Amino acid sequence: ACPIRDDQRVWGDLWLFKPAGSVFSEAELRLVEQVASQCAIALRQSRLYQAAQAQVTELERLNRLKDDFLSTVSHELRTPMSNIKMATELLELHLKHLGILPSAPDNTASSLPVTRYFQILKDEGNREIALINDLLDLARLDANTEPLVLLSIDLKTWIPSLLETFVARAQAHQQSLTIQLPADLPNITTDAIYLQRILSELLNNACKYTPIGERIWVSAMATATTIALRIGNSGVTISDVECDRIFERFYRIPNHDPWKHGGTGLGLALVKKLVDCLQGTIHAEAGARQLQFVIQLPIYLNLPSTSAYT
Repeated sequence: ACPIRDDQRVWGDLWLFKPAGSVFSEAELRLVEQVASQCAIALRQSRLYQAAQAQVTELERLNRLKDDFLSTVSHELRTPMSNIKMATELLELHLKHLGILPSAPDNTASSLPVTRYFQILKDEGNREIALINDLLDLARLDANTEPLVLLSIDLKTWIPSLLETFVARAQAHQQSLTIQLPADLPNITTDAIYLQRILSELLNNACKYTPIGERIWVSAMATATTIALRIGNSGVTISDVECDRIFERFYRIPNHDPWKHGGTGLGLALVKKLVDCLQGTIHAEAGARQLQFVIQLPIYLNLPSTSAYT
């Protein structure tokens, strides 16, 4: 009889039998000990694997509960926040009619306490509504219940048209925004609404975090099967660790002041989910005082038969 044991416990015994009068040789005894040792290792690894699988199952269950909770709370908050927004707009009209709030932008009036307080009320209400909408959008994308609607998009004209608003915004913040699109850039067949949401979110972040005097750029390159879109800005520095975590839900870069810039920490998570839905990839590249997002999308998106096509 040889014990099956390791450095932590005895798992059992290994029994061997020979005819009466026979004895085990030294070589046989060493072999039995080796077999018992290997059995102990296998048993321990099996128990560890079972424990790890149980932890994974529990984490998946908790993650589903978290997602269900956020989705339920978001749905429950949308109606009261919509009512709050409507009441705020009606209150603003009434206060302007009474002359308490200025009817037009006025630097002098904007310094009054009532004007500042009312502006805080509007901004924070809009921020809460944006958070709720982002949560609901993520829940909808996770459920994968809405089909994509495919369109053939000429990026050479579509991207400059999309960027018109951001060009004016960048100029107002003393930033420069440049576009580099090759003349032979092919059309891309994808969901235009999803692609617009992706680029708009990345450009919003770029305009928000780019310092005065720095630049923002958008470029595109094509291969035989994919198109690479690059959206970057200068004047910011983040670490490689932050590049890896930047697409996590609710993750905020520690060295950026959340009270200064606002935001929910869901924008880039939503971008990542939208890119996944378009069968693409996205990653962040950090360099010397610059940050760049690289999106790889298929030129033609292949969808299951259940998806819509226009």
